[in-house]
Amino acid sequence: MPRTARKARVLLLSSPPPPPSPPVMLRRGGVVLLLVVVVLGLLAARCDGKKVSSFVGTYGVNYGRIADNLPPPTEVVKLLRMARIKNVKIYDADHTVLDAFRGSGLNLVIAVTNGEVKDIAASPAKAMDWLNENVQPYYPSTRIVGITVGNEVLGGADAGLAEALIGAVVNIHDALKMLGLATKIELTTPHSEAVFANSYPPSACVFRDDLMVYLKPLLDFFSKTGAPFYVNAYPFLAYMSDPAHIDVNYALFKPNAGIYDAKTRLRYDNMFEAQVDAAYFALEAAGYPEMEVRVAETGWASAGDATEAGADPANARAYNFNLRKRLFLRKGTPYRPGRVAKALFNENLKPGPTTERHYGLFKPDGSVSIDLGFKGLVPSSSLPSSSIISFKRARERGWMALVQYSATLLSCTFIFLVLS
Repeated sequence: MPRTARKARVLLLSSPPPPPSPPVMLRRGGVVLLLVVVVLGLLAARCDGKKVSSFVGTYGVNYGRIADNLPPPTEVVKLLRMARIKNVKIYDADHTVLDAFRGSGLNLVIAVTNGEVKDIAASPAKAMDWLNENVQPYYPSTRIVGITVGNEVLGGADAGLAEALIGAVVNIHDALKMLGLATKIELTTPHSEAVFANSYPPSACVFRDDLMVYLKPLLDFFSKTGAPFYVNAYPFLAYMSDPAHIDVNYALFKPNAGIYDAKTRLRYDNMFEAQVDAAYFALEAAGYPEMEVRVAETGWASAGDATEAGADPANARAYNFNLRKRLFLRKGTPYRPGRVAKALFNENLKPGPTTERHYGLFKPDGSVSIDLGFKGLVPSSSLPSSSIISFKRARERGWMALVQYSATLLSCTFIFLVLS
């Protein structure tokens, strides 16, 4: 789903921002073909008192398709199965993808696009029509385990879209219930960091007052169904906005002085976990202390314009590798335990700055975009042969090597974890 001209507030810095400075606003372009590798852990939600498991295992990928030179979905399925990635999220309900995933055994999350939200909110019949067109003909042979309604709707410029979001969520849920699928398919909506008013230190994070009129009914609804709060967390965007005052090592999970939250007496040695905990504190302040936080997207661009600081292959590799390594430890965040868990191919038609087209682990021809030790469908001329391990060797080296191998095959933006 395109993310052109999306605004994301830069929330967490390596040191407190100067008092007079207003929140930094940042634009992000649209997603083209992203297969976001996301470390989700076991994602479970309760619908009407019953558990709904959306994902199995600990990671998955966002599969975006804004490009004209991508491999067909059938080839993507082969790549995913070879890489042993079982959980996939797309930004629409494209029937060629749904057909390709039929019988694959892969878990798939599909989406009601932002452009469909208003119509579905206005009519329960539209919600049922959407399910009859995009779910009923495929489920259960295509393992649709989740539906996202909109993407980063709140905090944008369209107030009408924000007002319609809760109605669309409720109508889709009611239609799922009528079809007997409400306890089998999880329903959620991802948010950008623009929903927060501030987040330094993490314990001070709260939601924007002007958005609570939209957030409260959503949070009330999801607290009843047991669905997590999904947030797109990008330390890269924060660093790019102010590289002079943010320690890149703090953003990349490398050794650094970190930040100290005096209220909680917790120290953070990486921005990613600080962003996740900030979301937990915002939920607590709003009255939802039991709601789980999940990262829908994250990642680091491997190339960018001259003004986009930090966008290079070395940093992209460091971020994705260190993030997966941290997640593999299953230590959770300083404030909350848990497993938090990017793009399949670079997207050549993705609008916006150059970074928007360089979140992928793989190039459209199937070769590796970022060297994480993975092997693509075809050799990469940019990488020495010694840097690519075979799938057989990855299996021999165990789970972590398989995750790394999988990540390289795909473009990187998080959902799940952005691995582009």
